[in-house]
Amino acid sequence: MTISYKSWYSDGGKPHVRSIWNGAISFGLVSIPIKLVNATESHSISFRQVHTEDNGRIRYRKFCELEDREVTQSEIGKGYEDADGTIVPITDEDLSHLPIPTARTIEIVAFVPADRIDPLQMDAAYYLAASGAPAAKPYTLLREALKRSHKVAIAKYALRGRERLGMLRVVGDAIAMHGLLWPDEVRAPEGVAPDVDVTVRDKELDLADALMDTLGEVDLEDLHDEYREALEEVIAAKASGESPPETPEPAQGGKVLDLMAALEKSVRAAKESRGEAAGAGAEEAEVTPLPGKKSASGAKRTTAKQAAAKESAAKQPAPKKTVTKKAAEGRAGAEKAAAAKSTAAKSVAGKAPAKKAAAKKTASSPRRSA
Repeated sequence: MTISYKSWYSDGGKPHVRSIWNGAISFGLVSIPIKLVNATESHSISFRQVHTEDNGRIRYRKFCELEDREVTQSEIGKGYEDADGTIVPITDEDLSHLPIPTARTIEIVAFVPADRIDPLQMDAAYYLAASGAPAAKPYTLLREALKRSHKVAIAKYALRGRERLGMLRVVGDAIAMHGLLWPDEVRAPEGVAPDVDVTVRDKELDLADALMDTLGEVDLEDLHDEYREALEEVIAAKASGESPPETPEPAQGGKVLDLMAALEKSVRAAKESRGEAAGAGAEEAEVTPLPGKKSASGAKRTTAKQAAAKESAAKQPAPKKTVTKKAAEGRAGAEKAAAAKSTAAKSVAGKAPAKKAAAKKTASSPRRSA
């Protein structure tokens, strides 16, 4: 089963240019006839609404509420609803005669450095294609002027019933235009940032920089939509009567108790994924447990500095004690008494065995016969 996507390329790789707007670029007194072409395409998979009992398509029909009947597309026009509910009809002819110069013209109003444009203003992207041979020379002139100046052009144009802001820049050999939101359409980031005071240490910033450097850069061409690929597999499996693939078990994430430990672990994991050594001799970060919770082992963890201080203290010789004269005399007397007791004990111990030996000898002597 093949899932196809709408593309602006036809067979043979040549672009099938389908313009969505025809007009001209106004560059001072120079007019450049152009066609507006979509520069992007969507590869998302779309679904139809169906009746769950029989898979019948659910369709919407357009009814006129006054005549209570279904109407065709040719009968449908535009209208503006006033505050009191009155409908003011607006025709395509009314829109084509708007009293503004941008009705069919992309009017360049200024040239500015590209970094002056806030990315939040960026909207849809288009290619501006030269319309006919007479447009080739002025088109190329504008393109080369933008290249040499390293600037982008700011322009105003009308599309789909409203005037819009645009930015023209060079992409390859073509001129592209990005629709821009008007400045008052971009919301201010109020109430988005944390409303508490947070102190970030230099060591934390150093680890964050190390993590950024380790992750490095990426070629955007290597990135792809994994969700769409998984969805294609599910659709293909169900279309062939097979069971859809099982969802893999999500990785179990641990509780992060310390930002430094999390950063160090992230750097180590990023280096290992690239086949680099994590780096020996790096100090382990101190892990601060959450209040009211104990670690699994119940033991307190210490930093490398605290462990080194304890080891150094253990190696120091014990300090000498200062003894007073009175204490020395008392200690000498106690030592003499202990020596006397020891001598007496030895003397008694020596005599007792001698007496026992004499008694034993007398008892063992044989009696003489009478």
